[in-house]
Amino acid sequence: MHDLATRERAIAMLELGLTRRDVCRILGVGYNSTYRWQERIEAQHRSDAIACFRCADEPVPDATAYLYLLGQYLGDGHIRNNGTTKSLGICCCTDYPEILAEVEWAMRTTLGASVRYRSRRDAECVMVESTTRHWLHLFPQHGPGMKHTRPIMLERWQLELVHQDPRPLIRGLIHSDGCRVTNWTERRVGGTTKRYTYPRYFFSNASDDIRRIFTDALDLLGIAWRQSNPRNISVARREAVAALDEFVGTKR
Repeated sequence: MHDLATRERAIAMLELGLTRRDVCRILGVGYNSTYRWQERIEAQHRSDAIACFRCADEPVPDATAYLYLLGQYLGDGHIRNNGTTKSLGICCCTDYPEILAEVEWAMRTTLGASVRYRSRRDAECVMVESTTRHWLHLFPQHGPGMKHTRPIMLERWQLELVHQDPRPLIRGLIHSDGCRVTNWTERRVGGTTKRYTYPRYFFSNASDDIRRIFTDALDLLGIAWRQSNPRNISVARREAVAALDEFVGTKR
């Protein structure tokens, strides 16, 4: 670990035009360390410049983007410390590039913050991240521990947005912790066994509160659902599936 004075000297020398290699040789610091120090300071500067609608007590600039991001956060998101600021991260599967692009769009649109991708050890997933302390203001559900181990409740201003249009929230939740599948069953008709296929949506989450947020949003649209097991919500009726197909559909 290097003290604050060393880190500040390194950044100042880089800003004066010295090469990174020379700075590392003069100060005896690691090459990658200088990148991290610069990134943290730049992230802080970006955080200070971002206009937060919650801090300004203004309306949400794009409720669709925010509610979609809220659904993604409740499903596969987290907020972590990043130096003196905070990073919002959404874990996305690389098999669904359109969802990756939608998460990035939602982050940029909601706060105007920059977005980056951070690879994980699991090559099938990538972390979409954006850094600013204001994410804490937009996601007050953040707290210590796993989401299913603590209460998760939407605040009044969030509920008002959901009541205006719950579809983006449902879309974000299904894109993070849900799926659309094709089930099948066999029946004997006139002595012949016939196979029938039908589509179904599933939403799976360990948190009772998050499942309730999902089902409450479905209720607002009159979409029928049932709890198929302690962690899974199923939407299987033909008219209910058709309603979700209008704004969710197959993950891509």
